Amino acid sequence: MEFNGNHLIELGYRPAKWFKDAISYINENNLNEHQIAEYLVQFKQPDIIPLHETAKDFMINIRAEHESENDNVEKVIRTMKVLMKTPTLIGGAIMPDACPTGPEGQIPVGGVVIAKNAIHPGFHSADICCSVMLTDFGKTNPKEVLDAAHSVTHFGYGGRPRGEQMPMSQELMDAFRENEFLNDEKLISIARSHMGTQGDGNHFLFVGISKNTGNTMMITHHGSRAPGAALYDKGMKTANRFRQELSPETLKENAWIPYDTEEGKSYWEALQLIRQWTKENHTSLHDAVLNKLEMEKENRYWNEHNFVFKDGDLFYHAKGATPLDDKFMPDITGPRLIPLNMAEPVLIVQGKTNERNLGFAPHGAGRNFSRSQHKRSLAHKTTEEIFNEETEGLDIRFYSNEVDISELPSAYKSAKNVRAQIEEYGLCEVLDEVMPYGCIMAGDVEKNAPWKRKKKFRKA
Repeated sequence: MEFNGNHLIELGYRPAKWFKDAISYINENNLNEHQIAEYLVQFKQPDIIPLHETAKDFMINIRAEHESENDNVEKVIRTMKVLMKTPTLIGGAIMPDACPTGPEGQIPVGGVVIAKNAIHPGFHSADICCSVMLTDFGKTNPKEVLDAAHSVTHFGYGGRPRGEQMPMSQELMDAFRENEFLNDEKLISIARSHMGTQGDGNHFLFVGISKNTGNTMMITHHGSRAPGAALYDKGMKTANRFRQELSPETLKENAWIPYDTEEGKSYWEALQLIRQWTKENHTSLHDAVLNKLEMEKENRYWNEHNFVFKDGDLFYHAKGATPLDDKFMPDITGPRLIPLNMAEPVLIVQGKTNERNLGFAPHGAGRNFSRSQHKRSLAHKTTEEIFNEETEGLDIRFYSNEVDISELPSAYKSAKNVRAQIEEYGLCEVLDEVMPYGCIMAGDVEKNAPWKRKKKFRKA
């Protein structure tokens, strides 16, 4: 009788890729029971790690200020209770701008969780290192800064066309090629073409005036674009392989890569390189605006709010939360930034770690309703009416020339409430405010998109 997979399962082994080769070897060599036992020692599998029986404790720094927020807050707390049963997690917190992002158990925007010796790609999501950078332009006219920025930035799908690309440093390209996850010429080519781009969605280029100094300041908001999304995809596949072997009960989106493995070390290094690429991306845009205006910056600082931060064997995963503690940012140069919406100030903050914040503050822009729900709620008004009402007195521009009402101020949580809860829960201290002058966003990139125009042309 031939040895088969059922025999391996009866011996206590969980189905794995090596089954096929092991079965062939055993049958080809006609191994007896003792020889089979000796041969299979090399395939010994680790014990399955169960979910926590009860959710680990997490801090709740949010409450519903209005009936319309009840559902959102309840969903955020419910999803965190499922999430905090993940075996690696030992603590967490939710911020005042929190909102759910997917099925129950998936980390919400505005969520912070602490994992022991584990990196969870699903907790930083595809927009790795979503971040903000501020450059101080002194007493320059804000319109001049916004006009110059409009002429050099790039929003929308894909990268810059050939001839308009901003250079990616050779040092960074070489580092990509030395990393197991990033050594991919297609990925590197995309990283080069996406340098100096901002994507779409809630990413923006904001110009405003410092309340303290009267100086004009430019703030950009975007993440790691397609190279980050490619790393996330590879990370999730690797994490899911470990999940199937170590903890099949864990939700797929909460899978992890153990840090003490070769893959874990390599993925951590890849995250740092993607962080470096993202910072270089912001810097390229800011320097291009300075060059256009033929001036030098007065100040600059930067922080991510969607990343993984290491402290010993603990990995702090911030999904839309601003790091306050200096230990999380090796290149820290100043305070942190919390943008709210295009009609509200960008907050310049500082803060210390306490039991409520775990070393983090909000990132500013949560939603109570989905984009589609928000659009439906405004269906009785024209796009022009909505735009004029919500952007009065501001210079608001959409790169695609198509207004995206799901990015206007009413699409987001009340900035007033978020600020009030920052103070109520003692999350951080506001040092300054960048009062809004104007903003550039991608706009509705789906409307009149090139592929849609092609479809219409073919139908015609």
